[in-house]
Amino acid sequence: MISRYLFPDDFMADPSANVFNGKLYIYPSHDRDSGECFDDDGGHFQMLDYHVLSLDDVMEGKVTDHGVILDVKDVPWAEKQMWDNDVVEKEGKYYLVFSAKDYNGVFHLGVAVADRPEGPFIPQADPIRGSYSIDPCVFKDDDGSIYTYFGGIWGGQLQWYKDNKALKCEYLPEGDEQPLPSRVARMSDDMLQFAEMPKPVIIVDENGTPLKANNPHRFFEASWMHKRNGLYYFSYSTGDSHLLCYAIGDNPYGPFTYKGVILDPVVGWTTHHSIVEYKGKWWLFHHDCVPSNDITWLRSLKVTELSYDEDGNIKHIE
Repeated sequence: MISRYLFPDDFMADPSANVFNGKLYIYPSHDRDSGECFDDDGGHFQMLDYHVLSLDDVMEGKVTDHGVILDVKDVPWAEKQMWDNDVVEKEGKYYLVFSAKDYNGVFHLGVAVADRPEGPFIPQADPIRGSYSIDPCVFKDDDGSIYTYFGGIWGGQLQWYKDNKALKCEYLPEGDEQPLPSRVARMSDDMLQFAEMPKPVIIVDENGTPLKANNPHRFFEASWMHKRNGLYYFSYSTGDSHLLCYAIGDNPYGPFTYKGVILDPVVGWTTHHSIVEYKGKWWLFHHDCVPSNDITWLRSLKVTELSYDEDGNIKHIE
């Protein structure tokens, strides 16, 4: 399958691709070499800001960098680590939902608002009430309802919480236990808060049995939702097994039935991605660390065409 590195001039990751006003926009995180030591909790990922890229032709077109759309110094509640984000349009306004650490070292989700998809985005003074962890994906359904999917284990701190309340210690399920799930919450009408308590996103096998913690296809981070032919496709990274997998359901909350692997492990950190339809084709955006050579955790954006079989299953990318 032919692929393309999108923006060789800078290191960016976690691409959230969206179509606004007939143009494709990509909202990535912005990698930099901060000098921090590499660790499994991602302490070396010290992102300071967000950019937005746009293009008209996925495989051949010029990629335009519109510059900084939000900087951590402009977010009153956030101290550091501007990790993944996503953007959704509602009634002519654009809402960027992002993850960052507060001054107590705890990840939350915040909202910033703009009049244009190119920004700049103005942040709210406080994070979303009841939010935690990382990797938001903001999905607008056909009826206009908007949902935020989120969560990530290890450095993403999802193991700090149970039933939306902070634990007194970390909890990581093992063996035949049910794994930690992604979360989903419908957004309020003004897009600034959750309209409900977050719910677990359960992934089951073909028999309806939830996947186990020792299953290499269980959720770890990087939730993404897209809809095709009335079906809801929940895709995600498996973390330490480094697979990009997907499951299908008939509503935004699930449960979602595991279907298969989209992409095998890439070079570098976990496979964070997005999936979007543009000009009649489906595209998978993700990152890997091939262009950074010796600094192997600095990531670069990549895109490849996605295809489906006649039953609606996503074909494995070779």
